[in-house]
Amino acid sequence: MADAPRHEVHQQVHHRTITVGEHEIFYREAGDPDAPVLLLLHGFPTSSHMFRDLIPLLAGRFRLIAPDHLGFGYSAAPPARDGDDTYTFARLAELTAGFTEALGLTRFALYVQDYGAPIGLRLALAHPERVTAIITQNGNAYREGLGEAAWAPVLAYIADPSPENEEVARGFQSPESIRWQYTHGVADQSLLSPDAWHHDIALMSRPGQSAVQLRLIGDYGSNLGLYPAFQEYFRSSQVPLLAVWGAHDEIFVPEGATAFRRDLPEAEVHLLPTGHFALETHAAPIADLIGDFLTRRVAAPA
Repeated sequence: MADAPRHEVHQQVHHRTITVGEHEIFYREAGDPDAPVLLLLHGFPTSSHMFRDLIPLLAGRFRLIAPDHLGFGYSAAPPARDGDDTYTFARLAELTAGFTEALGLTRFALYVQDYGAPIGLRLALAHPERVTAIITQNGNAYREGLGEAAWAPVLAYIADPSPENEEVARGFQSPESIRWQYTHGVADQSLLSPDAWHHDIALMSRPGQSAVQLRLIGDYGSNLGLYPAFQEYFRSSQVPLLAVWGAHDEIFVPEGATAFRRDLPEAEVHLLPTGHFALETHAAPIADLIGDFLTRRVAAPA
């Protein structure tokens, strides 16, 4: 039997696990190992599963790598313990840096969404020489990008982790809340696969997950405190940036996308008629935008 054509091999998605420090990190990978790298960082409440449609669309031109953050998806999920910094965004960024080093990645573009944004941008602050470009899909770095209604209970919990505020914060993990993140702002919901939210609901229902996610919600204020540093990084680096944003998202609203132009005048901003998880309905046009952007703005690494 003849070997498969080279381009077909590259478009196959591999599902792998690697040890970073003491933790097993699951990741999806596709594409030519010598091609420019795009590191895909997911948000809450999902995992690298959110990139399942995008990866094959870009694997013919780029090397795609999508890890599950610690505590998410198929990566290790150690329990959240009092006094332990395992579930802080600083620690998740350190693990992501360790993950890239374990794979020998020295230069890569970032795709960040939701929680992936503060994780990826912390990585960029620590290692700006490694980041060739940023694609942000509802991945925020500006106060005006915080939807008022969605963020009011989070900010209340950060300011006062009382039992009452904690109960509201835990509600973000409910099946109804997870499904809402997928369906809200999507005009034709028949385009949505229910597999997406059922996958997330099942993984978020595992023992210990409530404490893990509550710890991260409580730490989100550390990301807000870094917004000025993220913005200074944009100004000083002038990193090429593409914003492909679900315009109907009420968690990270469109003002967060257009704000990038304040510090990055050449930022390319596209508001798409969909919600928070734009890849569920717009994977193909987002892939086209990414392919064009990276081809024009990023040279292949030496």
